[in-house]
Amino acid sequence: MSAAMQDDTDAVVGAGAPERVGVLGGGRMGAGIAHAFVLAGSQVVVVERDHESAEAAEERVRASLEKSVARGWAEPIDELVGRLRVATDVAAFADADLVIEAVPEVPGLKADALARVEAVLTDRAALASNTSSISIDALAANLARPARFLGLHFFNPVPASALVEIVLGDATDPALANSARAWVEAIGKAPVTVHDAPGFASSRLGVAIGLEAIRMVEEGVASPGDIDLAMELGYKHPTGPLRTTDIVGLDVRLGIAEQLHRELGERFRPPELLRQMVVEGRLGKKSGRGFYDWTSE
Repeated sequence: MSAAMQDDTDAVVGAGAPERVGVLGGGRMGAGIAHAFVLAGSQVVVVERDHESAEAAEERVRASLEKSVARGWAEPIDELVGRLRVATDVAAFADADLVIEAVPEVPGLKADALARVEAVLTDRAALASNTSSISIDALAANLARPARFLGLHFFNPVPASALVEIVLGDATDPALANSARAWVEAIGKAPVTVHDAPGFASSRLGVAIGLEAIRMVEEGVASPGDIDLAMELGYKHPTGPLRTTDIVGLDVRLGIAEQLHRELGERFRPPELLRQMVVEGRLGKKSGRGFYDWTSE
């Protein structure tokens, strides 16, 4: 998963967002997705595994919305929060037009979560996964209505990212693909459409660069700061591959790399340095330390 970053400002959203949107999982990614659709005018429900997690998700989304208001978003915070609710049962998705699954990047966990959600949806509802590397066709194999399923790969952090990758499975209805492009544009982001393949487009390219950058650190070629500066100034990357890895999370990047290693071979074998840092709890920004020190932020 790369982090295609832009200035920390909210995009202008337009008409066309689904009226009722569900998000399964209220962690950093799920909260960011909920934030985007609330700003677009959708009624959003976030479902978490228990009341404590649901309350934390609600606070996470609210804090993000408050930042939007502080930066000049026209609607008051009470109106925005009024379009958000949290729950602990997927039954809360029963009237949703679109549900986006945003649980951890574990194939079995995602497959089970998607099946549970699909069971409560109407036939017209769309179901999407925020997966960054797991095959959409493999996930669709467990669903009763694969034509109503696709990938919507958001980037971290969602409020600051301009891109959403729309991933089409073999069974995805072309009309759903068209709707998805309209939804992405409605939340002020740019859609790119790819067909299901290991790592899609963004993760495959982003992880390949990130893993090579880690190998360079491992081999003593250059410091993380110099490697990143080379890519930022030489290739106009908004953030270098190692800072991006810290933002995404080293554990997340390791999981994606392992998935791509299984499917695409040795070029995606995770470096030992990456494995070691994850074992040591140096996960990047979320833990305070990765290739950089984030404790002051």
